[in-house]
Amino acid sequence: MAKVGTDIEIARNAKMKTIDEIAEEAGILSSEVEPYGRYMAKISLDAMKRLQSKPDGKLILVTAINPTPAGEGKTTTNIGLSMALNQLGKKTFTTLREPSLGPVFGIKGGAAGGGYSQVLPMEQINLHFTGDIHAITSAHNLLAALLDNHIHRGNELNIDARRVVWKRVMDLNDRALRHVNIGLGGPLNGVPRESGFDITVASEIMAILCLSNDIEDLKRRLDRIIVAYTYDVQPIRCKDLGATDSLTILLREALNPNLVQTIEGTPALIHGGPFANIAHGCNSVLATKMALKLGEYVVTEAGFGADLGAEKFFNIKCRKAKLTPDAAVIVATVRALKFHGGVEKTRLTEENLVAVKKGFANLEKHVENVRKFGLPCVVAVNVFAADSREELDLIHRLCHEIGIEVVLTEVWEKGGTGGLALAEKVIAMVEGNHKNFHYLYDSNRSIREKIITIAQEIYGADGVKFSKECEKHIAELEELGLDRYPICMAKTPMSLSDDPRLKGRPEGFKINVQQIRAKAGAGFLIVYTGNVMTMPGLPKVPSAVKMTIDKKGTIQGLF
Repeated sequence: MAKVGTDIEIARNAKMKTIDEIAEEAGILSSEVEPYGRYMAKISLDAMKRLQSKPDGKLILVTAINPTPAGEGKTTTNIGLSMALNQLGKKTFTTLREPSLGPVFGIKGGAAGGGYSQVLPMEQINLHFTGDIHAITSAHNLLAALLDNHIHRGNELNIDARRVVWKRVMDLNDRALRHVNIGLGGPLNGVPRESGFDITVASEIMAILCLSNDIEDLKRRLDRIIVAYTYDVQPIRCKDLGATDSLTILLREALNPNLVQTIEGTPALIHGGPFANIAHGCNSVLATKMALKLGEYVVTEAGFGADLGAEKFFNIKCRKAKLTPDAAVIVATVRALKFHGGVEKTRLTEENLVAVKKGFANLEKHVENVRKFGLPCVVAVNVFAADSREELDLIHRLCHEIGIEVVLTEVWEKGGTGGLALAEKVIAMVEGNHKNFHYLYDSNRSIREKIITIAQEIYGADGVKFSKECEKHIAELEELGLDRYPICMAKTPMSLSDDPRLKGRPEGFKINVQQIRAKAGAGFLIVYTGNVMTMPGLPKVPSAVKMTIDKKGTIQGLF
């Protein structure tokens, strides 16, 4: 494998087209483009109205095995595949989520791909970008302020302060804010109560933005947000506080998808950023639908492994947006399979055929999961320099034994050229028209049935343990008629189970459901399992302390 510079070095040396050039080549009119500098733009929803009658392109989902500290390269594969499809003459878009500052300054890093398979301008995308996440933070916290002000000013709605479910948010990892007391300091400072902070990408407003079709749909969804309950356990919604229009004003620009480019000039719509372990983990419906109208092929992704991101992409995003995907790619690496096979992180570069075979069980389960939705799929092995030929050959044999095709990719080192074999396989799958897409469950089934179906069918659990608090939540939701929504599982991404220590394909476990909350605006129920946190914490040595910026404004250590 040839020597490749760091991601940031490659990004800075790349020759970029202006955003006007990218938009024109993509079929977007100049009147529909609102530039944010030379290389980024917002695209007006007028483009959707103009393209309404145009047929949709083909939708390809890129998903992966359960993530490991070694990294799998799902976003890198997504970007490389889109560039490879363009090299083969297919007009292709990539659609991605926006990075959150929490992981950027924490441990995971950015979300713009890597090597010669990146979206640009990488630094801006991974930092403030076009301000969408800031707008969501402001809208969310405005609603929180209006709610507390209403309680302070006489509480005409009879809100039970013990039943306020609307926290505040910020787009950083800060464990000290998970549980806080507010309203302290006397009568002038509000009504004292317990509250807390979530990370912005876990906000229901983020989910709402990503599932809305237009500004009117956005307003309808904001209307339905449940922020608290009365003393007789009736829901108080955003519309009851008269907050909907003010929130929409803050979100008006954020609703428009963001246009950027890959390192090879493939158009990329990057919009919305819900986490897949605590939200639904998909980019916006608007960006996906716009790309489908503009391109022949659209490559998208869903967060973390297929047990979280792909399951929610199919059961929530596709259901809500009436999308029918055409094929899926499941990303794996030799070193990730070895990690799932029990190898320590420090020894993943050593050849270990036994560990590869043992860890393959995790990949096999994800293949089974994607097939449960009736989609053709292919395994993409993201190749690293330390991978031995014997290890790669073993993965080929194991995939062949379960009837799944496998392709090696080298997009990190070679860009689109390193993904041509994968692109050819994707085209063959799509043109073969072997899909029979369907959802895993009927959303009209009971809450328990839906949760048990996901736990048993997708995670491979023996069953589900519902806490006493959860049983109470289910009864309340059923009584309020809020039980017919699809399920959004909040679960560790590191394991098929709800215990991050269980690698590979665990058996003989149960999923522990702690609580359930209705996200009526987004239109799903969040089911909290295990010890999942909606406000992440920083590691012992955060990425933030390794970063520098010189007098010229040049950043080092961001990636």
